[in-house]
Amino acid sequence: MLSNLLRLWVFALLVGFVEGAAGQSQDMSTPDGMVRTVTQDVLDRIKGDKEIQSGNLVRITELVNEKILPYIDFNRTTRLVMGRYWNSATPKQREEITAQFKLLLIRTYSGALAQVRDQEVTYQPFRASPADTDVVVRSTIINNGSPVELDYRLYKTPQGWRVYDINILGAWLVQVYKQQFADLIAQQGIDGLLTFLTQRNQQLANGG
Repeated sequence: MLSNLLRLWVFALLVGFVEGAAGQSQDMSTPDGMVRTVTQDVLDRIKGDKEIQSGNLVRITELVNEKILPYIDFNRTTRLVMGRYWNSATPKQREEITAQFKLLLIRTYSGALAQVRDQEVTYQPFRASPADTDVVVRSTIINNGSPVELDYRLYKTPQGWRVYDINILGAWLVQVYKQQFADLIAQQGIDGLLTFLTQRNQQLANGG
């Protein structure tokens, strides 16, 4: 269940990032402009790299690390997903869980890329006050004729806007995985969660 939800989320995230801003140049200082600009940058990279198009994990990892992860605050995401268990984890456990959760996302990209075809993305009018520091950018993916809601939650940092949560089909990533992580921790402890994530990443690395 955990891996299936993550695959769906990553597919939506990838489609939103690579299909949503063709032909547009946006201001990175605004949250909607940042999302649109990153999408165009990633799309240009994919179009010019046949290794990425074929699902080469090394090249995909390079792309994600260079073009996408700088605009996602995975530490914040993992902290929110862990909830009250974050304070119970040691600094080393926090670091390792964050790294494994991020790796799970990256390794899922290889499968998601193969599914990107002719999806269309539209953005809803962005509404926020200039003083807002936590906002939502709303979009819709048309996939095989069916609309899929895809929203990004961002917050303002000294370095600019960063994505830390995403909504697909009415389910926010943090809410979904907070329960999943809590169930695993309740059954197996924090080390059990780390073992699960590590083993799942190993399965993906081996083509599982």
